[in-house]
Amino acid sequence: QVQLVESGGGLVQAGDSLTLSCEASGRDFSSYGMAWFRQAPGGEREFVAAITKTGITKGYADSVQGRFTISRDNARNTVYLQMNSLQPEDTAVYSCAADRTFRGSYYSQYTAAYNYWGQGTQVTVSS
Repeated sequence: QVQLVESGGGLVQAGDSLTLSCEASGRDFSSYGMAWFRQAPGGEREFVAAITKTGITKGYADSVQGRFTISRDNARNTVYLQMNSLQPEDTAVYSCAADRTFRGSYYSQYTAAYNYWGQGTQVTVSS
């Protein structure tokens, strides 16, 4: 079992950058595939980015491709989301998620595939 705690959110202006962190407690962090999701006010939770256990394979939503970068440091039990060129439509609560059933280069864009979730961190982008 793993517990996830996000940090790094805040209020920024359009065009700014921000890096989110998600630190995991528990054992065997390197056994978990990790992902970031976000939920805007009044909206559903949507996929942002995912990274496999080894960090070799990464996937992004079309809306963030080329602007956001997901990475992980298994020695620090942490996954990161580097967000560049932020826009007001990126405003949301960002949550990290984990699952240890994924194998190889597989990752999922679906919330139901992840068993562990953090509480989320608010990102607000002003125009």
